[in-house]
Amino acid sequence: MNSTIRADRLHIGIFGKRNAGKSSLINAITGQDTALVSKIAGTTTDPVYKSMEIPPIGPIVIIDTPGIDDTGDLGSMRVKKTKEILRKVDIAIIVVSHDAPWDKNEYDLSSALSKANIPYIIAINKWDENKEYKIPEHIPKVPIIYTSAKDNYGIQKLISEICKLKSPDDNMMHLVDGLIDTGDTAILVVPIDNAAPKGRLILPQQQVIRDILDHNAYAIITKPDGLKDILQSLKASPNVVITDSQAFSYVDKIVPSSIFLTSFSILFARYKGDLRLFYEGIKSIDNLKDGDCILISEGCTHHRQDDDIGKVKIPNMLLEKTGKKLKFKHTSGGFFEEDISSYALIVHCGACMLNKKEMEYRQSLASREDIPMVNYGMVLAYGTGILKRALKPFEDEIL
Repeated sequence: MNSTIRADRLHIGIFGKRNAGKSSLINAITGQDTALVSKIAGTTTDPVYKSMEIPPIGPIVIIDTPGIDDTGDLGSMRVKKTKEILRKVDIAIIVVSHDAPWDKNEYDLSSALSKANIPYIIAINKWDENKEYKIPEHIPKVPIIYTSAKDNYGIQKLISEICKLKSPDDNMMHLVDGLIDTGDTAILVVPIDNAAPKGRLILPQQQVIRDILDHNAYAIITKPDGLKDILQSLKASPNVVITDSQAFSYVDKIVPSSIFLTSFSILFARYKGDLRLFYEGIKSIDNLKDGDCILISEGCTHHRQDDDIGKVKIPNMLLEKTGKKLKFKHTSGGFFEEDISSYALIVHCGACMLNKKEMEYRQSLASREDIPMVNYGMVLAYGTGILKRALKPFEDEIL
């Protein structure tokens, strides 16, 4: 909990042709031998993520990518991986060098960045070797920095430009905004079962606790069976109870209706995506038909238990609730299908391991394809009949 997790760091993508000096530039920016450097073209064969902190930028993830001009069948696959990184980056750097003139590769990349509203910088690298390079006039007006990774020339100026493009709110957590203020109390209901990691809390629970503390409020943590005693022992009612979604039904029976009740997953749906769109997606569950296929997507990979929420509990709940013969497909980690046209519904986890940019991409893709997407916590609240209560704290955001 002392360091910023990858999902909440500023994501900076480094793009360019093979041997443009991308890896050398990363090492110069970070002041470390972070990336493998070689004169052999195509040394970087897969996107490489490195979490670090660079004053004065702060905590970042810097992503070294394969060359956008890679060739052959394998090269095409690498280029595809590079393009997928655009879904994740907050800021991009296009690296060019004197021995590889600006051409269709850079033009297509800059067009894609502009279309996706991703701010970017052009770094003309290897300036120590040749001080001439022409950028076509029709390129949008973006910062152009002359750099030499070898001599460390222009590196501080490049870092300064990154700072200018960085939003003041980058990397700040606001999970409990609107729920609590200074001096308020939140009760967190945390089941400790076979699915719980040994010796620690899961990431969403950790982050919510930290955010409560950042709001100068109080967090009381209990397992479900201790909730009733805590409520009775408090002199004043808590402002909100936040529970693991799988304990919704149990917690709902104990917490008075006068107290806000929601879940960790719903907080993350609001934090990482558009809560209103998730809510609209819930309405589509009643319209599911026999044979419909549902995609259940998780942003991380983990060992699945016999009663896994995504693999078992949510499918069973949807089958029971709809009475339909539904089919299910599961994906996890950084993979998300580009062609989602065959699905009638997408059920997504809280996305604690994905950055906001990636989750926004997934949600916008579903919207463009007119495929409803819902969130784990909201589906479970719907299944237990308490969706209206679980979303009551956010009524103004979903109406």
